[in-house]
Amino acid sequence: MKRAMWINADFSRRVVVSGDAWDWVASPQAGVERVMLDRIGGEQARATSFVRYAPGSDFPAHDHPGGEEILVLSGTFSEGGKDFPAGWYLRSPPGSRHRPASAEGAVIFVKLRQMRPDERAWVRLDTRDPARWRVDGDRRRCDLFANGDEAVCLLALAPGQPLLAAAAPGAEAVVLEGAMLAEGQRLGPGSWLRLPPGTHSDVVAGPDGATVYLKTGELGLWAPQGAP
Repeated sequence: MKRAMWINADFSRRVVVSGDAWDWVASPQAGVERVMLDRIGGEQARATSFVRYAPGSDFPAHDHPGGEEILVLSGTFSEGGKDFPAGWYLRSPPGSRHRPASAEGAVIFVKLRQMRPDERAWVRLDTRDPARWRVDGDRRRCDLFANGDEAVCLLALAPGQPLLAAAAPGAEAVVLEGAMLAEGQRLGPGSWLRLPPGTHSDVVAGPDGATVYLKTGELGLWAPQGAP
């Protein structure tokens, strides 16, 4: 039995991983590597990761009992005979099954086993479609998913704009373009941060603005209990 891993398992603490500090580790499947951002469990874990597929790599067909959320960051990710280039958002509910692959190679942001058990939504949308974006106050927004527990979107922020427009029970962001500033640290593309409840007014877009993936809600709601 593989030992359980507890990586950034305390949701009451701020966590920052800079995009220039990714630490790739091999997965059980040849040609597939990952950066473990948070993780609770063994190989079958509640996890948030960046995953890199080498050209021509794939994973055997497998189930996702707790659901899976994906944002394609680069290259082309494929499943079920369909190709999803960079910018596609995929959300598959608990009990879903797929065989992922990438002919040209891809880097994706992945969240596993973090959905409410009764979720049934399937989402497949292209965030690079201008029609999906709208003006929301002083920022531009592309809504991806929302229910009573969480809201997921992309935000385009002008220089100096805060990540959060109001206090949130928790927030998680990936910098896609530009940069964010947090406690004076510049977080460029590929940076990931997870914030505990609050306003976090120090987390703002850098001097050239930023485009980010943002999830708000009680992020540890479906986490297994017992983390140290």
